[in-house]
Amino acid sequence: MEPSSIKESIASLDVMGEVEHYHHHFPANTKLHSNSPSTTSVHELLECPVCTNSMYPPIHQCQNGHTLCSTCKIMVHNRCPTCRQELGDIRCLALEKVAESLELPCKYCSLGCMEIFPYYCKLKHENVCNFRPFNCPYAGSDCCIVGDIPYLVAHLRDDHKVDMHSGCTFNHRYVKSNPLEVENATWMLTVFHCFGQYFCLHFEAFQLGMAPVYMAFLRFMGDEREARNYCCSLEVGGNGRKLIWEGSPRSIRDSHKKVRDSHDGLIVQRNLALFFSGGDRKELKLRVTGRIWKEQQNPEGGACIPNLCS
Repeated sequence: MEPSSIKESIASLDVMGEVEHYHHHFPANTKLHSNSPSTTSVHELLECPVCTNSMYPPIHQCQNGHTLCSTCKIMVHNRCPTCRQELGDIRCLALEKVAESLELPCKYCSLGCMEIFPYYCKLKHENVCNFRPFNCPYAGSDCCIVGDIPYLVAHLRDDHKVDMHSGCTFNHRYVKSNPLEVENATWMLTVFHCFGQYFCLHFEAFQLGMAPVYMAFLRFMGDEREARNYCCSLEVGGNGRKLIWEGSPRSIRDSHKKVRDSHDGLIVQRNLALFFSGGDRKELKLRVTGRIWKEQQNPEGGACIPNLCS
């Protein structure tokens, strides 16, 4: 055997020996918590050397005992990234068994989540954890920025140059010189601050089937549960007619595309938009107004009553 192969075999035995040590030292019904030094060591063993994410079954290993996750096994073209040996279909059952004995904190514990989960339940929770960062809600371009709400508000203002407005009412005028051209267009008009919260107003033009339409909708910068505490109205009109939409704003947990595609907002067809514009219908002039209010439970147990901002 070549010297390098001997070294790799020894390294492999050391790793597997460490896994075996933990397996025997802690019975199957013993739970390892995050404050144990041993948990950190085992957790490091469960970290994929390629993507550095936690590994979940099936956990693969090469003949020398180097492990990696199933996703990265495909990405490295079935060749071990550590020793370059060809990967077969060998499962690291010992490491998978060790993972079953672990309980670990949510990775968003530094953001406030105090929950502890069995290893194989942790990932599912983190995908829906209320403390996970929010994606940037800007809809005019692909933006990969994530963070908490104060950070995203500053990001929208400084990097996307979004207008900031304090107050619970808004009035926006959309003018287009050639209304016959309805290209897919996306704008974030304003971020509103009221009741100590932030809301994003969107306005779009797109094709709904063969019909060109205009759509306005509001998103709440927070979780869905909090969003249900607020209501909003959107209104457009002219020539003695008006169209009103009322409902709760959607959370920015729902992507801009998801809200738009669900048509959860004020939708105005082009013919009606031109009617609202008045004149000779050669220019589109839409004025979108609206307000946001917070609903409070009636102290006598009746229906919710609106709490309007001044």
